[in-house]
Amino acid sequence: MSGILAGKRILVTGVLTESSIAFQAAKVAQNEGAEVVLTGFGRLSLVERIAKRLPKPAPVIELDVTNQEHLDGLAGKIREHQGDDARLDGIVHSIAFGPQGAFNFLEADWEDVSTAVQVSAYSYKSLAMACLPLMENGASIVGLTFDAQIAWPKYDWMGVAKAALESTNRYLARDLGPKGIRCNLVSAGPIKSMAAKSIPGFEELADVWNHRAPIGWDLTDPEPAGRGVVGLLSDFFPRTTGEIVHVDGGVHMMGA
Repeated sequence: MSGILAGKRILVTGVLTESSIAFQAAKVAQNEGAEVVLTGFGRLSLVERIAKRLPKPAPVIELDVTNQEHLDGLAGKIREHQGDDARLDGIVHSIAFGPQGAFNFLEADWEDVSTAVQVSAYSYKSLAMACLPLMENGASIVGLTFDAQIAWPKYDWMGVAKAALESTNRYLARDLGPKGIRCNLVSAGPIKSMAAKSIPGFEELADVWNHRAPIGWDLTDPEPAGRGVVGLLSDFFPRTTGEIVHVDGGVHMMGA
């Protein structure tokens, strides 16, 4: 099959519904020639059902990024699906979570904040290290962020967690660069996904895009962000690492 990911093997985390950026990234990756493996947590049967809606059905591996046993066993699980020549040419990190308390900046306790940071930022490094035995020179890791330069309304400690993710990306790019592995983030605009439903005041946050996206932004269309992810997974950015590519309709450049 031809395409910019022809022959590549990609691990995609965070697929839950067809409205998720991760699903679109997996779909575009397959259309561009990649072999895709998914991970899921919690509602695994839902992920398996959604996986069947991809152009090609994809295997699903259970992965809780806060569970060290899951992380330690991830490479082995991938080998079970790929065989003796198992490898990963790319990873999509689309994992974020904050307890309800994390969305109240002044009242949040450390337990809620630490959970948000562990799941949303530290897991980026954890996932990379779990997959490192399968990655070779030229591999690419792509994560999803939400522009942490801004103190967004209602986003609170999740915004801090995204800032931590963006910093983690730079340090990971520094340390994995000598191995020939690129690490980049896609900063997307808000999408009306299942994850968005857990953010109090999401509509107020999303309304910023209705007024400030110069090229426009569709809250129901995750495909542009998915395409951005696939672009960074490809070989078209061979010397780009530690960067954040904004796929947000241009809101990031508009200032306060």
